[in-house]
Amino acid sequence: MPDTLLAGPAQDLGRPSAPTGPPRRRTAVLALPEARWAALSTLAFLAALAVQLPGGPGWAYGPLYALAYLSGGWEPARDALLLLRGRTLDVDLLMVVAALGAAAVGQVPDGALLIVIFATSGALEALATARTADSVRGLLDLAPATACRLAADGREETVPTAELAVGDTVLIRPGERIGADGLVLDGLSEADQSSITGEPLPAAKRPGDEVFAGTLNGAGALRVRVGRDAADSVIARIVAMVEEAAATKAPTQLFIEKVEQRYAAGLVAATLALLAVPLALGSDLTPALLRAMTFMIVASPCAVVLATMPPLLSAVANAGRHGVLVKSAVVMERLGQVDAVALDKTGTLTEGTPRLTDIRPLPAGPARAVLSPDALLALAAAAEHPSEHPLARAVVDAARARGLALAPASGFASTPGVGVRAVVDGEVIEVGAPARARAAGRGAAASGTGPDGASPGPGPAPAEPAGPVAELEAAGRTVVVVRRGGVVVGVLGLADRPRGQAAAAVAALAALTARPPALLSGDNPRATARLAAEVGLTDARGGLLPQEKAAAVRDLASAGHRVLFVGDGVNDAPALAAAHTGVAMGRAGSDLALETADAVVVRDELAAVPAVVALSRRARRLVVQNLVIAGVFITVLVTWDLAGDLPLPLGVAGHEGSTVIVGLNGLRLLRERAWQRAGGSGRGRADGHPAVSRRPPRTGPGHRPDHNEQGAP
Repeated sequence: MPDTLLAGPAQDLGRPSAPTGPPRRRTAVLALPEARWAALSTLAFLAALAVQLPGGPGWAYGPLYALAYLSGGWEPARDALLLLRGRTLDVDLLMVVAALGAAAVGQVPDGALLIVIFATSGALEALATARTADSVRGLLDLAPATACRLAADGREETVPTAELAVGDTVLIRPGERIGADGLVLDGLSEADQSSITGEPLPAAKRPGDEVFAGTLNGAGALRVRVGRDAADSVIARIVAMVEEAAATKAPTQLFIEKVEQRYAAGLVAATLALLAVPLALGSDLTPALLRAMTFMIVASPCAVVLATMPPLLSAVANAGRHGVLVKSAVVMERLGQVDAVALDKTGTLTEGTPRLTDIRPLPAGPARAVLSPDALLALAAAAEHPSEHPLARAVVDAARARGLALAPASGFASTPGVGVRAVVDGEVIEVGAPARARAAGRGAAASGTGPDGASPGPGPAPAEPAGPVAELEAAGRTVVVVRRGGVVVGVLGLADRPRGQAAAAVAALAALTARPPALLSGDNPRATARLAAEVGLTDARGGLLPQEKAAAVRDLASAGHRVLFVGDGVNDAPALAAAHTGVAMGRAGSDLALETADAVVVRDELAAVPAVVALSRRARRLVVQNLVIAGVFITVLVTWDLAGDLPLPLGVAGHEGSTVIVGLNGLRLLRERAWQRAGGSGRGRADGHPAVSRRPPRTGPGHRPDHNEQGAP
């Protein structure tokens, strides 16, 4: 992997450049030279086999094999020679020498297969690196290129966001992206912060609240004092942490390369010695060369390579059939090493969309009867119907699910931080935040006008029963109060419910790692604790920013654990990269999370996570079995060749036989029973509901804030 995921001007996090054209697209596979050469090598190899196996002439398939060797091997050979100039031997040279040795003794297809496998592996690594770089650049593009800075005399000037300094005041108009991290000085609005916190509901913004660069402002205008330079913004730090965490994987790769280098050096030295010593003692060239090439064949790593790859690739293929995309055989091996698990909340353990959970009609006075639950819901849904806010959509969806008829609403108006107001059946219906949030909203908007065009004034909000509101909030619900003619007639509770498989998946992961998973969430601690209790978790941490999630993962790693992190949002990308292995939920996952993660659960079936870990552990056991088999064959054949007179045909037969045995042993993991034994036989969602994207709808006139601190529980 390259030293950095970014190249060119985009590396300067302090000066994000303005987009000069259409948004960047993901790197196409064939845009990478490594992929083109690997594809050509594979096609030439398959074409050669198609001609040779039916008994075709050598002049027909010979050039095709030569093309497979050249297209797949020239780049590894070049790199190996460059390293050799620096007195370094690595696996590139080993593969090329083994392939040429096989060709020298007539095993041309065997050598070509080695070249194809090696070229394909390099292409996959290059593609993974390119796709990750694409996503990181796309994250940087979230921040706008320019901002409206307010001078001391009130003049407005458009400046590049990179020129904003701490203490500057900027104007954020409705629907604009925020250009810098800072504090709200004046105004009332809400911001879609899903790119930072990962939570689905827009967050209310009023004087004193913090805003983040790259997030989307809602329906109100804000004046913001810049609090950080562009290079220190939250979104820039996310990019930096992804790159830093990716770089920390290098030591393991360096260790593997050292082992490969020593093996390559030993094999080349032994082969040359077997050729040179007999010649020095007066042996003829032909028998000396034959013995040396026989040694090269029987000591070549073909069986060792196949000892590792078939079990892991079979496990990758089996997991893919069941909705888990594991990005490489290396990742599949790493999955089986994890001994600690950390989970995101919204979109991972939960479905990611708020749903109505509680309907509490309340007495409206002696002159009116208490509304029935259906009547209360129909009244609230009628007033909410014009709104596009996620909470409003949840209320309307619940009413439709019950088959309730919604009366037409007129005079609809929305106030960020307060709620909505409309006339339904001749009465003014208000649906929104509890009284304390309304009072805060009124105070922040005292200089403006209310939903009906009248000044709202700083006076107290209408009284409401504290008991039901406090009870629902204590249970982690987002509370919505319904008023008719200024009198509270009921409260509604909404929550993001856990996935049907969440508790079972948590228990399975705890059994696999011998310790319960940790819950790391950007949502408020109360809602996080409630979900943890529902799914059987004891370590629950809420209110975490992206860097705090990554720090929690690193803390587990520093305690000696290999950590598996499961998440889905941009805010999870640093933790996904910092973890020993990262898994992203595919349907609701952000582009950066999907590219940063090592594996993706395509259908959001949480039960697939422990299943793929168990499958990986079985694959690793088969790898050990295969390495033992390959080691025994190599040891016996090499000893025979050195101590006796191993016939070349028998050496080739033994070498190929060991290759076939370990290959077939690894392919056992392709069977359906292998997934069932791993615990992933269940298909579809246990709760019977389709997965729903957690991404919030666009801001609009019907929005109101999340009333439970950072977002929906």
